[in-house]
Amino acid sequence: MSVWWEALTLFEKVLWAIALFFSLLFILQTVLAMIGADNDGSMGDADASVHADHGEGNSYFTIRNLVTFFTMFAWTGLACQQNGLGEMGSVAIGTVVGLLMVALMVWLMNKAATLKHSGTLETQRTVGLTGTTYLLIPAARSGMGKISVRVQGNLRDLDAMTDDPSPIATGTMVTVTSVINDRILLVSRTL
Repeated sequence: MSVWWEALTLFEKVLWAIALFFSLLFILQTVLAMIGADNDGSMGDADASVHADHGEGNSYFTIRNLVTFFTMFAWTGLACQQNGLGEMGSVAIGTVVGLLMVALMVWLMNKAATLKHSGTLETQRTVGLTGTTYLLIPAARSGMGKISVRVQGNLRDLDAMTDDPSPIATGTMVTVTSVINDRILLVSRTL
């Protein structure tokens, strides 16, 4: 091992040191992310302070991206060096590959962030929507029935009442006119 290390140029020794150090950090980040101890994508508060400075939710300047950049930079530089490319060429290609990987990670994190939603039903969003009576709705708010309505991308069966003078039979198209007590839909027959 020492013979191999001594045979390397100073440039190669620096690349190997960067590659090994940042690869270990990368593995540590990955393990922490798998067990859920990475604090939602950042290692510590350093990422949060960088975000606060720029007012952005997804920044290029995070600890995770720094580790990714240097890991890819060093391994790409070593590969280029081993294939006979000079030091400047290895640094240039390593820099480009590192930056491309960081850009890819930021793009993926932005796409993943769009998938997040609480899933909590906001009943006010049902006003104006049409649905179908699932269980008979008694007339003039004398009892409760259910309707099936597509809201927030999901088909939901929700409690409903009506002010109509006659009951609304199962399978009838209805329109949500308002919400009572933030949970019961007030509906009427769809004309």
